[in-house]
Amino acid sequence: MIDGMNDAPGRILHWNFFVGGHLSASVPVRLVERTEAGQLVWMETGTPMWRTKLPRGTSHLRDIAPHARPPGGFPVVADRWPMGSALFYQPADAAHSVLWLFGRRQKFRGWYVNLERRVHHGDDIDIADHELDINVAPDRSWRWKDEQSFTEKTGDPAYWSPDEASAIRSEGRSVVRLAEAGTFPFDGTWCDFRPPPTWTTPPRPPVPRHPLL
Repeated sequence: MIDGMNDAPGRILHWNFFVGGHLSASVPVRLVERTEAGQLVWMETGTPMWRTKLPRGTSHLRDIAPHARPPGGFPVVADRWPMGSALFYQPADAAHSVLWLFGRRQKFRGWYVNLERRVHHGDDIDIADHELDINVAPDRSWRWKDEQSFTEKTGDPAYWSPDEASAIRSEGRSVVRLAEAGTFPFDGTWCDFRPPPTWTTPPRPPVPRHPLL
């Protein structure tokens, strides 16, 4: 829940991304808007962040089975957010977020639906990733992403049960219906978003205190 928090636009929050219970990345974001329906946050490309220091030859934490990871989590190293800038819509009490993706010169490139479990702790937004995602093009055509790896992780105690997998996919289908209907957040609003010129790039936050979720 996010009730009772400071709603001032520009406030710096911490987006903490967990895969199989282990921290993958911690990135500072700025609050754009908060209402009873949810909140919007802005993540800027190149933002100083922390990421998991993975063994050589491994590109992503999701590629390492939970039983093969250090019990206390991998160490983190300083880095910068390598992806493009994005506006995140995090609807209250929903198991997904919707990203507006922006490229060079803030050109809108489409939406990305991240299926997830989200918990707010003060300035921290803890994201338990559900692996299965959805790409939505500017014309609102869509496709599933990472279906195979989602299926492979189903039944692993570190991830989700078959029943939970069904619920995750159902959540995705509910968002797809919004895209097909062209209703918010796929109605064209926020596609021209520009952060206020007074917003500087957030500084790197302190080292994350909880590498495990």
